[in-house]
Amino acid sequence: MEDAASPNSGSDLNLGGNRGRSIEECQGMIQRSFRTGGYTKGRGITVCSNYLTIQDEVNQVVIHELIHAYDECRAKNLDWTNCAHHACSEIRAGHLSGDCHFKRELLRGFIKLRGHEQECIKRRVLKSLRGNPYCSEVAAKDAMEAVWDTCYKDTKPFDRAP
Repeated sequence: MEDAASPNSGSDLNLGGNRGRSIEECQGMIQRSFRTGGYTKGRGITVCSNYLTIQDEVNQVVIHELIHAYDECRAKNLDWTNCAHHACSEIRAGHLSGDCHFKRELLRGFIKLRGHEQECIKRRVLKSLRGNPYCSEVAAKDAMEAVWDTCYKDTKPFDRAP
């Protein structure tokens, strides 16, 4: 464990008086991040096997993470510490990957006939932003709402959402 004076400790990243997470909360966030996969700037895409059971699930995770990689390449100043930037990429990835198709939501136990996709994307964007130490719950929700229309309509590199 690094001490507070270490340049990589994150102590200089403590914005807005937020004192960070408890060790238990941090460990829980780390464990949750290993469930399916993720994109890390400069390192690429990681896909984990512990919750993926069929090819369709792997395809969906890879597409989701490739959208983040695409956004990273396309935006000259994408800043993952900026809640609005992070929210926009999550909105796009959720919408364009098919992660919130009716079938997947039904399998997760979320049954809603109208508006299920947008509700699902919003729920999953907020879940992802909870893992960003720069985004409080309020900042995450505000950022998501501020960029929603623009980012939801942005389907690049596709002509339309699948």
